[in-house]
Amino acid sequence: MSERGETEGAKLDVSFVLPCLNEAETLERCILAAQRCIDEHGYTGEVVVADNGSDDGSCEIAVRNGARVVLAEEPGYGSALMAGFEAARGEIVIMGDADFSYDFEQGHRFVERMREGYDLVMGSRFRGEIQPGAMPPLHRWLGNPVLSAIGRVLFRTSVSDFHCGLRALRRDAYERLHLRTTGMEFASEMVVKATVLGLRIAEVPVTLRPDGRSRPPHLRTWRDGWRHLRFLLTLSPRWTLFAPGLVLMVAGLALWVGTSFGPARVRYHTLVVGSVLVLVGYQAVGAAVAARLYALAEELGPSTSIMTRPMRGFTLERGLVGAAVLFIIGLGMIGTVVWAWAASGFGALDPAETLHPVVIGATFLAIGVQTFFLSFVFRMFMIPRRRD
Repeated sequence: MSERGETEGAKLDVSFVLPCLNEAETLERCILAAQRCIDEHGYTGEVVVADNGSDDGSCEIAVRNGARVVLAEEPGYGSALMAGFEAARGEIVIMGDADFSYDFEQGHRFVERMREGYDLVMGSRFRGEIQPGAMPPLHRWLGNPVLSAIGRVLFRTSVSDFHCGLRALRRDAYERLHLRTTGMEFASEMVVKATVLGLRIAEVPVTLRPDGRSRPPHLRTWRDGWRHLRFLLTLSPRWTLFAPGLVLMVAGLALWVGTSFGPARVRYHTLVVGSVLVLVGYQAVGAAVAARLYALAEELGPSTSIMTRPMRGFTLERGLVGAAVLFIIGLGMIGTVVWAWAASGFGALDPAETLHPVVIGATFLAIGVQTFFLSFVFRMFMIPRRRD
């Protein structure tokens, strides 16, 4: 056998990390397959079982078969994997589900690509083999392909299988990623952050076998599918908030310009609709920037973005000055109308002359107030803090 029994603290070539929650039926076969991979390819290595609260004897099975057991106190797939990663002593960490659906003897493919200089090596079931009955049709033809396609579009990555459970990560790359999510979103977070940080990513084809357990899997199709989609969309406010907000603002401004043409009644309605679009668009853009700043503060998202580059020179004081300028412009436009109205003895107002400056002025007033409050929100997320 290879050096799985080395003293604590010694560096190893590879660590297999298996998240575990009541996997007594299949855990032993997974451990033995990982150990065969280590031995047959001459690696120094270990198998780490990251237990997430098993009560079926899984921990005892792991110890009996020569694996190290670490306990993940917080529930969740991501929590278990992070506990295993942090305990692992290998320079390369290979993670895989403990349900015997993946062939751990294929681990050498990941090590070979790692030794070519890659930081993250993803398994791809779609470029490999999916055995009959291994993946429900809904997952195979809709869920996984659609979610992976959305991830590729939003984050400009070439990864074909965002949710493959068999993958390898260089230990120093893991430390750079600062992974945070504790649930099933962990798989997507790893790919997104690795892409944004410019880590070298490769894929290897893998075989997916039918689940070796007699009980239902932990995965819940609609619940976990929505959690992955929600996570991808939340991490990309550029497309879910910022871009739609800009489109709405441009459309609103175009309608403002259009109020110079057409019948008066049409112009009045167009003016109001345009102002609503400008306000809603500005709210969306402000929310997008706030979401990105929050993601950066909590180390959940990309470190650079078109939304946050202009914020590098932002200070609360500058935000408040900008809010005051917008407010004063709006107040001035409305004040001009009020002044003219007072000069005429507060008689009947002619909408053709007064409605345009009043509506646009009110819009500037509202944007000024929004800017005032957003400035405090932005500053709150930008307060320097100590990192773990």
